[in-house]
Amino acid sequence: MIIKSANFIVSNSDAKKCPDSHLPEYAFIGRSNVGKSSLINMLTKRKSLAKTSGRPGKTQLINHFLINEEWHLVDLPGYGYARVSKKEKKTFQKFITDYFKHRKQLISAFVLIDVRHEPQKIDLEFMQWLGENMIPFSIIFTKADKLKPNAIERNVQQYLDKLLETWEALPPHFITSSAKEVGREELLGYIEEVNSKL
Repeated sequence: MIIKSANFIVSNSDAKKCPDSHLPEYAFIGRSNVGKSSLINMLTKRKSLAKTSGRPGKTQLINHFLINEEWHLVDLPGYGYARVSKKEKKTFQKFITDYFKHRKQLISAFVLIDVRHEPQKIDLEFMQWLGENMIPFSIIFTKADKLKPNAIERNVQQYLDKLLETWEALPPHFITSSAKEVGREELLGYIEEVNSKL
């Protein structure tokens, strides 16, 4: 897939106010500081489409971007270690939950995982919740440039083995590096293939 256009459409904290369109949507979500904004900018080849920050938890709204006038890329707030109050966290969780449960245009979620770490309880619980709510998802392992190939393979396999303890089949997964543009073609190709079947 060649990205010809990538435009910001709207930010909001209410799933009911998301764009009223029939275009397919792909939602990107992960723990704070997983490299989500960098990945979105790498995929779209726009340096500052999604706002990156040294401070985790920069994304605090549902952000819609229109790609090639054909589909929406949705940037969702991270979960986990963002420096926000408990009240704010509850608010985030509510509108993220509402988005996933009520957004009919959503084709798939992409759950971002930092490939440097062993399986994290919060990520596994979130994927479990997606499965229980029949929400299709794929896993994107980020920051692959930070490890040697053997370590990447070992850490990814660890995650997949952990998932197989409770899942019959594994979701698609991708290995990426925003810094080296690793995984860009595979990820965009997957979205293009899914869109072609809709």
